[in-house]
Amino acid sequence: MAVNALATYVLLDDDDCQQRIAQAKQILGKDLVILGHHYQREEVFTHADFAGDSLKLAREAAQSQAKYIVFCGVHFMAEVADILSRPEQVSILPDLAAGCSMADMANLAKVEKAWQELNQVLNVENTVTPMTYINSAADLKAFCGRHGGVVCTSSNAKYVLDWAFERREKVLFFPDQHLGRNTGATMGIPLEDMVVWDFDKPYGGLEQPQIKQAKIILWKGFCSVHQLFQTKHIDDFLAKYPETKVISHPESSYEVCQKSDYVGSTEYIIKTIKEAPNNTRWLVGTELNLVERLAQQYKHQGKSIHFMSPTLCKCSTMFRIDPQHLLWVLEQLVEGKVVNRITVPATVAKEAKLALQRMLDIF
Repeated sequence: MAVNALATYVLLDDDDCQQRIAQAKQILGKDLVILGHHYQREEVFTHADFAGDSLKLAREAAQSQAKYIVFCGVHFMAEVADILSRPEQVSILPDLAAGCSMADMANLAKVEKAWQELNQVLNVENTVTPMTYINSAADLKAFCGRHGGVVCTSSNAKYVLDWAFERREKVLFFPDQHLGRNTGATMGIPLEDMVVWDFDKPYGGLEQPQIKQAKIILWKGFCSVHQLFQTKHIDDFLAKYPETKVISHPESSYEVCQKSDYVGSTEYIIKTIKEAPNNTRWLVGTELNLVERLAQQYKHQGKSIHFMSPTLCKCSTMFRIDPQHLLWVLEQLVEGKVVNRITVPATVAKEAKLALQRMLDIF
């Protein structure tokens, strides 16, 4: 029945949806909070009650009075909202197909296999801390929870790595190799001490001496958007506009980050550009929706803000959240029906929350 109802919504034009979304929000009132990730398309982002990155949004929703948390983001974000929210709150993802290609590169079976193989070379429980980027499934956060591990964000990865190294000599970092490598490099860890674990090969494609020497074992994962950026893009742009400041997200490659004037999380990028002098030019290595939003927001200050890649690419899975799906879930709530609820099993949520709480205690 719900699927058939959705089919009729898909045919609606955006203008129709905007008006009805506003009406549904007014009816639901304080029972509803809509969360909008920075990478979300503008026609959805405009309806967000809170905007930010995934952890910030989940925490704000948990502290709100809302009964219904509609997360305009991707699947792992709605999971984090469910884990951190109160029992009476309901986490909803407008389109269940909105996943994360990076998060999908590490699943529980592959991580457990890697853990077992590492244990044949090292005593993992005494020497390796599992550390997952928040861009991962709940069961991987739970894996970290039960093995003395922790979660990190792009904002706090350095502090969390410091915490991990105080406890054990090595870190298994997943799913994004670039965040791990870039963060390790800022801490002075040589590149040769950060090895890549290829999850499709026995022992990650590594020899035992490489595993024993490594400080950080990096999962062979990446963000499909941030991997587009290349040093050539920076060089070509600077040749035309040498006054440009370059700022990149640490999910970009090591080479791109080394050529950037600033490297940091989405919130850091927003803050840096906001506080920059008027009439400055910026080349930005992060998701297109955010870059376009910043360009519009600060053009009155004479700031020229450009997307780093000549190929325009948005987060395709985030893009699945459209006004039609948002309207559908809201009008179902008005009728007293909950669709697309995201529920993390209690045992998984408990262990995942342990890993999340370790992070929150650090930073």
